Amino acid sequence: MQEVEDSYKTIKEPVTDVLFKEKKSKFISYAYPISTEEEVKPIIETLQLQYPNANHVCYAWQLGVKNVRYRANDDGEPNNSAGMPIYGQLQAFELTNTLVAVVRIFGGVKLGVGGLISAYKTAAQLALEEAKICTQYQQSSLQLQFTYEQMNNVMRLIKKHQLDISAQRLEMDCSITLQFRTSKLAAVKEDLSLLRKVKVKILTP
Repeated sequence: MQEVEDSYKTIKEPVTDVLFKEKKSKFISYAYPISTEEEVKPIIETLQLQYPNANHVCYAWQLGVKNVRYRANDDGEPNNSAGMPIYGQLQAFELTNTLVAVVRIFGGVKLGVGGLISAYKTAAQLALEEAKICTQYQQSSLQLQFTYEQMNNVMRLIKKHQLDISAQRLEMDCSITLQFRTSKLAAVKEDLSLLRKVKVKILTP
């Protein structure tokens, strides 16, 4: 059976206030671990409030392992001069489930598109160099419904695959919710298919 790649690299905790200066402009970079797109907007809004005099708050994020999603935002800078250089650093560090934002406070000297690309790239790089990078594992979750008579068979399967029980209700009709690394999913489903009278509901594929 082919092994499913379920590991990914992200950052362990936020990195804040990393300062880079270029021709009197200040570039202040931040990096955050994220698990959903909905986390991005409040973080950016907080930075905008924190720096009311900032000219731009540019950012990039990536989410997912197999089905990767990303966004790069220039926030008024010339097209692809800010968000994409930041995103390029997420790729260079091979990170996902990560947001990097760079606040720019204009210093009175224009940098030109090439200068902006270099500055945003460097600011993002400096933040990620300070980050604690860690390996995480994509998780899957199943809910099993079965009769009490099937309890021993289900428990043997749980022990065999070393699955974590996140919720359970053990009565005449039993329900157990399991969580485990996605790489185990195919083998778990195959063994479950051999158990009669066990209903399987996939919560997180």
